[in-house]
Amino acid sequence: QVQLVESGGGLVQAGGSLRLSCSASGRTFTNDVMSWFRQAPGKEREFLGSVSSGGTTSYADSVKGRFTISRASARNMAYLQMNSLKPEDTAVYYCAARYYLSTKYEYWGQGTQVTISS
Repeated sequence: QVQLVESGGGLVQAGGSLRLSCSASGRTFTNDVMSWFRQAPGKEREFLGSVSSGGTTSYADSVKGRFTISRASARNMAYLQMNSLKPEDTAVYYCAARYYLSTKYEYWGQGTQVTISS
């Protein structure tokens, strides 16, 4: 059974940092693009950024310079380092995976709550 499981969410004060982890299991994800999304209450899901199998990253403008995505392919892990957090970063954060030749995200985690207090 293929699974993505996020961890590392929690409550942090504005200006603080959090590191989210995404553990993938069930098959190797070496050839997948690993991405992070978030969804705040009443808002649409927002793409945050991704990391390719070769380590190339891309980011949404809203988080560029504050968030860093990385992966440890040998361990089937992906990470989201979040710095300088703001109350508007409060959301459920999801990791997702798609085969590098596909445009569709086939696998999603269950999400982890991140709450930033002012």
